Amino acid sequence: MTGSLAARLALAPRLADPERAHSRVADLLAEAPGLAPLIGEGGPARDLLLGLADHSPFLWGLAARDPVRLAGLLERAPEESNAAILSDQRAAGLAGGDVAARLRRNRAAHALLVALADIGGVWSLEEVTAALSDFADASVGAAVDAALVQAAGTGRFLPPDPSKPQERSGLIVLGMGKLGAGELNYSSDVDLIVLFDPDTAPLRAGVEATPFFSRIAQAVAKFLQERTADGYVHRVDYRLRPDPGSTPTALSLPSAYTYYETVGQNWERAAFIKARPVAGDRTLADKFLAELRPFIWRKYFDFASIADVHAMKRQIHAVRGHGAIAVAGHDIKLGRGGIREVEFFVQTQQLVFGGRRPSLRGRRTLEMLGALHDEGWITPEARDELGEAYRFLRTVEHRLQMVADEQTQRLPEDPGKLARFARFLGYADETAFGDALTAEARRVQGHYALLFEAEPDLAAEVGDLVFTGVEDDPGTLATLRSLGFRAPERATETVRGWHFGRRPAVTSPRAREVLTDLVPPLIQALSGTADPDGALAALDRAFGRMPAAVELLTILRSHERLRLLFADLLGTVPRLADTVAFSPHVLDAVIDPAFVAPVTEAGALAEQLRTGLGQPRDYEDFLDRSRDAARQLRFVTGARLLSGILPPAGAGRAYAGIAEAVVASALRAVESVFAADHGRVPGGRFAVLGLGRLGSRQLTADSDLDLVVLYDFDPDARESDGKRPLDAAVYYNRLTQRLVAALTVPTRRGRLYEVDLRLRPSGGQGPIANQWQRFAAYWREEAEPWEHMALTRARAIAGDPGLMAEADATAAAILCQSRDPETVAREVRTMRALVAKEKGDHGPLDLKLAPGGLLDLDFLAQALILSQAAAHPDLVGLDAPGVLERAGDRGLIEPGLAGRLVTAYRLLDDVHHWQRLMVEGEFGRTAPAAARARLAAASGQPDEAALVAQLAETRAGVRAAFEEILG
Repeated sequence: MTGSLAARLALAPRLADPERAHSRVADLLAEAPGLAPLIGEGGPARDLLLGLADHSPFLWGLAARDPVRLAGLLERAPEESNAAILSDQRAAGLAGGDVAARLRRNRAAHALLVALADIGGVWSLEEVTAALSDFADASVGAAVDAALVQAAGTGRFLPPDPSKPQERSGLIVLGMGKLGAGELNYSSDVDLIVLFDPDTAPLRAGVEATPFFSRIAQAVAKFLQERTADGYVHRVDYRLRPDPGSTPTALSLPSAYTYYETVGQNWERAAFIKARPVAGDRTLADKFLAELRPFIWRKYFDFASIADVHAMKRQIHAVRGHGAIAVAGHDIKLGRGGIREVEFFVQTQQLVFGGRRPSLRGRRTLEMLGALHDEGWITPEARDELGEAYRFLRTVEHRLQMVADEQTQRLPEDPGKLARFARFLGYADETAFGDALTAEARRVQGHYALLFEAEPDLAAEVGDLVFTGVEDDPGTLATLRSLGFRAPERATETVRGWHFGRRPAVTSPRAREVLTDLVPPLIQALSGTADPDGALAALDRAFGRMPAAVELLTILRSHERLRLLFADLLGTVPRLADTVAFSPHVLDAVIDPAFVAPVTEAGALAEQLRTGLGQPRDYEDFLDRSRDAARQLRFVTGARLLSGILPPAGAGRAYAGIAEAVVASALRAVESVFAADHGRVPGGRFAVLGLGRLGSRQLTADSDLDLVVLYDFDPDARESDGKRPLDAAVYYNRLTQRLVAALTVPTRRGRLYEVDLRLRPSGGQGPIANQWQRFAAYWREEAEPWEHMALTRARAIAGDPGLMAEADATAAAILCQSRDPETVAREVRTMRALVAKEKGDHGPLDLKLAPGGLLDLDFLAQALILSQAAAHPDLVGLDAPGVLERAGDRGLIEPGLAGRLVTAYRLLDDVHHWQRLMVEGEFGRTAPAAARARLAAASGQPDEAALVAQLAETRAGVRAAFEEILG
């Protein structure tokens, strides 16, 4: 924007003592008549000058002491003046002469410029804070230049380029707090951390780095904050460095890394969100901050930080006399509804979610309010209201500091001074200002309370819940009974045992502290399950298996929705509850806004897996990360099924997509490590086929992976080209062994899948990898009928794209060969009878093997493909219900019967998915009563008896159709 500052002025304070103000301005004009044309007889420029004379001894002093400077500022565009002052300030450190005096004169000019542009309504808050921060950057840079030049003059510092002493100096100066964020206030300290690299600092031999750079830091502080006849530049605060009470002013990088990696605290993580290099070796500083990212930004949603930051806020309340929203004497930074609450609102959510959302890693408060909204974490109202309140409060803060250039955020307590200050801000009186302040503060308080102080009441009024001492509390027993616990004495003993340290997972001081707060709401959450006693017992067993529970407890304490979900899992889905107990951060996904938008497409799931894997350090790290990433995705799929977001068939596709992505990523990792030792087979190709439920994209929560491994190579170049070459057949079989191990071996982060390779031609014997040409010929010429049945659900899922395409095409061609339908039917019936003889079934809830169950329906679909695909090739590649539906459409079976079979398949498969989600092992034998009730409800039945009756009727119909169609 162009135009002089005087021409752009639009606002001015209201006067409290007009007579004195006019008298002062008149005296100034008498001394400096050249100002008169600039400020005119009336209008904003004169009104603004009157306001300074009336309300700000500091600003009036700056204006009156140097009228020529004031005139220059009014005559030029403020942006031009700002740029000129900054340029001179940056150059001051290398210009020689009286550096300190030059820095202070520039500060006086800049302070007056910013005040005129701010009070006069020329600059927005963002422009004001940016100008203040840019000037501080220039000041610190100049002071560092001057200190290094002095050190170079003594011969102790040997800069590679004396004209640019900061470059390659080994020195890092980080701006923290509002300086780092570019949000500096009008009369603020500058928070700095000084670090150095002892290995690269160009010091004279024998000069010790720590005392040298500590003296540099002290010299910088003296240049900036020592008060002289010209005033001062900035107050300097070095207390944000690690352990400031016992460490030197400048800290070596190795010491800093060690500190943050071992004992760095959440408040320090919050501080480093705003960290920014402001002087020194910028390349080295950027590298340091990049390496510190894992400390600042956790891989998982970090709910523990909510508790820590809120504890910090409570400490501030206690120490600083925080109380109800007031006006007189109110602290607009630390008081209720103040600036700090807006900043904590933003920073806490940055800490919690920024590890997985890079867009939330910005430094500026207002920008991050927008980012939090864009990512779906806060409402438009929260963004807008907190943004407006922040601008209002920061403006009030600036006016307070402009009165006397003091770092204060407290409003006057004296009524007269408060009334005068209200007019400085442009309000008619203190009442109007008080109404505006109270309204904005209450908006801030309301949003802040939703995040912190309005967390679920951890001691809700449901009755007595006392678990201390050794005797049962009668009131607690009564409360537990009213909450649905059938055995309250046992429940009391269980909880009391946690406090006594009977479960190692809850023996740490922090765990017990959190547990004390958490028990009442946790008991309430468990009471909402179908079997509170069973859910509590399941939690107790989980504590018995966990090495530590503080992370899980903190998450549950911070989020009611997760507490209710976990209680539900304990009672009805023990499998998922065990997953949470092993890895609590899988719960992060449930509160991610993306949770309600399920993903089942294989490519999208592969991308999510890649994101979860990140950049593993080595192969062992890959194995751990792959287990964590797959566990997260599988948990999300199960939780979506449990929440009704995904239907069972959709969950099957998602589970299959996850497995496909895991196999592909494991193959890439294994091939890379294997090739490092053995090289690669020239022209060799390798592919993995998925069969069974993986091949048909119907995987359940606990399905094994049925795989067949193929390889191909040039017979004339059959040896690998590595330092330890192998014959192609040996190479690919060993590679397959490595792949299977990558998928199955337990690590400290658990296991991935069980793998079954027995669907290859040699079954459980012979080579585990199959040479493609021989395998294709076997499929075409030698395979048994049951192998062609298995082939109906085969598809390539990983490996060389060309070999994958060939395998899929060959399988489709074989399936489309002409076959005698009666022969196919006879072979399928024989195979079904053999399975029944060898495996039997496990009762009315065995939906896979029982007569009329899923196996009958799968075999029917496979028989239709083998007997009809020659004439109807579009049957190939469908899952069983898809085959049955299309067979009805094509008239291969009676359409009404086909519809009934599809409906039957959906029911049986849905229930089967639920069973596999809920428990490990045989559902009829291991499922708790609450899980059985949940299964019945999910199936639309009032109880388990009604569900069993429905399943029996459905299976009878399927069995009859099986006999009718296959004879």
